Amino acid sequence: MRPHEVRTALLALLAEVGAVTATEAAARLGYSSGLCSFHLRQLARHGYIEEAPHSGGRVRPWRLRQQSPETGGPAEEQFAELARGLEDESWQRWLTRRNEAPSAWRHDDAFSAVAYLTPEEMSRVADVIRRALAPYQDREQRPLARPDGALPVALITRLFPLLPHAAGDADQED
Repeated sequence: MRPHEVRTALLALLAEVGAVTATEAAARLGYSSGLCSFHLRQLARHGYIEEAPHSGGRVRPWRLRQQSPETGGPAEEQFAELARGLEDESWQRWLTRRNEAPSAWRHDDAFSAVAYLTPEEMSRVADVIRRALAPYQDREQRPLARPDGALPVALITRLFPLLPHAAGDADQED
């Protein structure tokens, strides 16, 4: 398990439920409470989460920050930014260490495409991709549902309109 996997899981859980303690996160995610506590504190130190209001005692619930001191953006935007950074980090690690993987896993199926779509069509494409992945997503929470030889695979889809270059862009094509 890599630190970013734990942090991504914690951020996703906080986005889903609002606030959790390390013990609650551990029970939901299958990690130890000590590990969850450590990573919650790291996320707080970097400004992604904060302590949630509570009645005192030893209970220490955490929640996504409403705004980050660095960017001032909403927590959802910051979560998306962090997730993209972790995805990029994982991709770079794959590129530099792919020869260490078992031979059957030394390939990837990365691709990109440009399609002319309306906003509604773009949403439909995203829905089709989500539905195609749905049968596999419970395997993270249910290890016994994983077939022999299954490994975690990053499934990253980014659908966004390509904006024209601004008049002053140096890389604008002539």
